[in-house]
Amino acid sequence: MALASARHILVATEEEALALKEQIEAGEEFAQVAKDHSQCPSGANGGELGQFGPGMMVPEFDKVCFSADVGSLEGPIKTQFGYHLVEVTDRSE
Repeated sequence: MALASARHILVATEEEALALKEQIEAGEEFAQVAKDHSQCPSGANGGELGQFGPGMMVPEFDKVCFSADVGSLEGPIKTQFGYHLVEVTDRSE
């Protein structure tokens, strides 16, 4: 079974997600932005979600985690929880 590891930042609006994405792309550390802004409890841990298999996350999130290039910054991704920025940190087939 394929497994992925990812970290994410969860915010309420697409605008906020886009602004944070710009900060990260400009050189801000993903983990620090997650600690400062993420509404998910994982934010305290730099947005780390650990390792998970297909179907363990909501479909929109799952799709990105199992298709995006490892190390790329993806998003905003809209789910029932809000808007996510996602970085796939590892994936095994």
